Amino acid sequence: MMADQTPKRRLAAVLAADVAGYTRLMERDTDGTVAAWQAARDGVIDPAVAAHSGRLVKFTGDGFLAEFPSVQDAVGCALAIQADLAGNPLDFRMGINLGDIVDDGRDIHGEGVNVAARLESLAPPGGICISGEVHTMVRNRIDYPFRDLGEHAVKHVTHPVRVIEIGPASSGKSGVITSPAPATRTKPSPGARPSIAILPFENMSGDAEQEYFSDGIAEDIITDLSKVSALMVIARNSSFTFKGRAVDVKEAAGKLGVRYVLEGSVRKAGNRVRITAQLIDGADGGHLWAERYDRDLEDIFAVQDEVTRNIVEALKVRLTDDESKRIGIAGTQSLAAYDYVLRGRELVYRYTPEAVAEAERLFEKAIELDTAFSAAYSNLSWALFVHYTSGWDGAGKDMLDRGFRMAQKAVELAPNDPLARRTLSLGYTWNGDLDRAIAEMDSAIVLDPNFADAYSGRGYILSYAGRAEEAIESLDRAIRLNPLYPNIWLHFLAHARFMLGDYGAAAELLERRVRLHPGTDISRVLLAACYGHLGRRGDARRAWAEVLEINPDFSIEQKARVLPYKRPGDWDRFVDGLAKADIDQAAELARRRG
Repeated sequence: MMADQTPKRRLAAVLAADVAGYTRLMERDTDGTVAAWQAARDGVIDPAVAAHSGRLVKFTGDGFLAEFPSVQDAVGCALAIQADLAGNPLDFRMGINLGDIVDDGRDIHGEGVNVAARLESLAPPGGICISGEVHTMVRNRIDYPFRDLGEHAVKHVTHPVRVIEIGPASSGKSGVITSPAPATRTKPSPGARPSIAILPFENMSGDAEQEYFSDGIAEDIITDLSKVSALMVIARNSSFTFKGRAVDVKEAAGKLGVRYVLEGSVRKAGNRVRITAQLIDGADGGHLWAERYDRDLEDIFAVQDEVTRNIVEALKVRLTDDESKRIGIAGTQSLAAYDYVLRGRELVYRYTPEAVAEAERLFEKAIELDTAFSAAYSNLSWALFVHYTSGWDGAGKDMLDRGFRMAQKAVELAPNDPLARRTLSLGYTWNGDLDRAIAEMDSAIVLDPNFADAYSGRGYILSYAGRAEEAIESLDRAIRLNPLYPNIWLHFLAHARFMLGDYGAAAELLERRVRLHPGTDISRVLLAACYGHLGRRGDARRAWAEVLEINPDFSIEQKARVLPYKRPGDWDRFVDGLAKADIDQAAELARRRG
């Protein structure tokens, strides 16, 4: 990169490091210290940064600065370096932060770098300190204890930064991202955006079949609050892991990495509904606001609006004019149509052929009742795309085209609905127009800054577009908003790693995904391709045999028609990995390619 290029701003994980007591060591033994520093630089630091997809920005007299596409890479690199320097006389202190940087072509600057440098200065010799945000992203994925050092002021940074020290390994492994370990509680910084999780509302109706309704109310409140840019709102997938459990609010807040928790209940009887809601401070269990609503069922949309606005007021958050207009828009006056959408939405989350087909029928009924209900079209589009990409019942281009039309109609009816924009993005994705797909997903994120699924979808699309580094960055943001994320995101991350040629890291992520979801075929296929590239032919063939046990009709040619790789070489990388293990279907495709 040339130094006279226009500076570029981006989000990055920054690792700052220096040698503790370097001046004293130089005074005592100049030659020995220089030799030790050179050995550390050439034998450990350089290869470790490269192995973790990082970029060494610069070496200083007694340290270095590096940037990484994800916090997992930065933390894994720091742990590996500290472990490999065990025999070196130098003790490095390291700080890791995720933040905005400005790249001028020669150096990086900005708050992301300033905070990393401050964290490094607080680390003990041989130790690593990370910011609270970094901790939230990696705490379930590395087998190390953490120690909360509290909040510290940082020069030129407005708000204090929470500092977490990574302790010695509990398993003797170093620099290895592992399966989730029990979360360590962190208290979010008061200077940060207020963070909140909405727990699933308890169904008090005495009828288990009404679960979809209480779940739907909570989910719609999440959707409304997510549109507020001044809030950090945890996604449904994470907060709903507490469904059906007796919840300790402080424990839930710690596990989800938020300051505030909303809990409530719904009782639906005839044409009446009672909703209770209470906002609780996760730090001390104190109640900030509580209310009970006894209303006619037709007032349900007004109740949701009131709950959302009361939370915003209790947290002393200011809405922009656009946010105020977007909150509380129901999209229909038909309670029956709304009920069909809630029922269908719950069914799609099951991701089975039968459930998704039934969901499609319910969304169609909602459209019959209100032809202007955008949410019915966007949810039908979503269900059709799930059906198409899964290949159920021989689903082909006709189903994709219908889903695309439904998504276009949803956006036409509600251009400011982030869900409609997301489903339209998926339509463009499966039609191979990745540039339009990314633009629509970006629009969804502008409309809903807390839309975890939009960030994960953006990461998924970016991988197919040949922009794997950006994909990992987007997926990291999704994970912050959805810390107990669905295991399919491991596949998304692995796919990005695979596109970068990091087959070892991709295989590790896919192995975790297979353990968590034994019925997956597509993750096993990608895992077999990783093994092929790694020279693990026997493992690749075993993984492929398991694919055919799960799905005897699995077809690589069908995936070639469906998967929207922008660059032919990226699809070839996938096929070649399988061909290296003599997988017949892949070998035949490779042979035809010549």
